[in-house]
Amino acid sequence: MKLPAFITPNFITVMRLLFVPVGAYTLFKNGGNDPAWQYISWCVFFILGLSDILDGKLARSRGAITKFGEFLDPVADKFMIGTAMVSLSILGRMPWWITSVILFREIGITLFRLSVIKRGVIPANKGGKIKATMQNFGVGFYVLPLSSNLYWFRDGFMFVAVVLTIVTGVYYVNSTFKHKARNKKG
Repeated sequence: MKLPAFITPNFITVMRLLFVPVGAYTLFKNGGNDPAWQYISWCVFFILGLSDILDGKLARSRGAITKFGEFLDPVADKFMIGTAMVSLSILGRMPWWITSVILFREIGITLFRLSVIKRGVIPANKGGKIKATMQNFGVGFYVLPLSSNLYWFRDGFMFVAVVLTIVTGVYYVNSTFKHKARNKKG
């Protein structure tokens, strides 16, 4: 599929940032308990998630990977997942402890990335990408109006996402310090 030249990976990322509030708006519509609006909200967040995949593929295929995009893309992802989680917690549909653990890790790693950015952006590893996928699907199950007999599945999926969130955060920090130590020796 050939896209117009003005549709750059960074343009898609900025659009994702601008449309996250639409996802939150649809989540709260009619008090947050309207199944039709829950499905609409899920669709909005799903499309936003697909835009993340699209901007990455587009950046690689066009050779248009930029420092700005490497920084902004994960920020947009965290803004999207954080907005959905906080909204769900406000509505009482997701426990605050899940939102707190994930946001603490995501904000902490973002601040950590900013502190080491002078040595270059540290790209996401495969574990981080799996973590993000699990978070997105997990949150998606909370957005959908699931039958209560499927809560075990939704909660189990989110538990795996929380564990991966913690493990990959620790791994990211450790690997950064190991990389820094190797560079000092060399």
